[in-house]
Amino acid sequence: MKIFYSSSSPYSTKVRMAAHYAGLDAEHVATDTNADPAELIGANPLGKIPTLLTDAGLAVYDSRAIMHFIDRETGRKLYPRSPAKRTEADVLEATADGVCDCLLAIVYERRFRPEEKVHQAWIDRQWSKVERTLDHLEKTLPRLGKKPHGGHFALAAMLRYIELRFAGKWQKGRPKLKRYLSRFEAVFPDYAKFKD
Repeated sequence: MKIFYSSSSPYSTKVRMAAHYAGLDAEHVATDTNADPAELIGANPLGKIPTLLTDAGLAVYDSRAIMHFIDRETGRKLYPRSPAKRTEADVLEATADGVCDCLLAIVYERRFRPEEKVHQAWIDRQWSKVERTLDHLEKTLPRLGKKPHGGHFALAAMLRYIELRFAGKWQKGRPKLKRYLSRFEAVFPDYAKFKD
């Protein structure tokens, strides 16, 4: 089994951490999507990462579909069984992924447009969504128990990404979120393996 990933992708980080935690035996294959690698394109015509490819040739993508696949394959280790707690985990994962969507929109706007064509109003709109959601998470941060779930992995991946791309621009007034990664590392000690 293989997981095609990029180390800077928050969605890849979420999936790789969860696979490791749940004990899914998969080779992690660093992938340059700009090169349109044949194995990735053959598995996922969108050429997006992360993509999981089973030994039987089944391709699974996007990150949430992969998370659910990992959960099924490893005996339900990633999501709570209680309907209420499962919904909480799903919403936290969707929220963290949504912040990543906004952050990536900002990064791509700056990276792929000439400076004179960068649409600052678009960037400002995306950053407004990020700040509003970080404030919401600061107020409603769910408890992190002894067993992290899919939402916790998504939040850790999002915070790692925002620190990578927007260091120093998000922490002010958010002490709970600032402390989250050290708390997460206490329940998932292998987090350090996924910081690069």
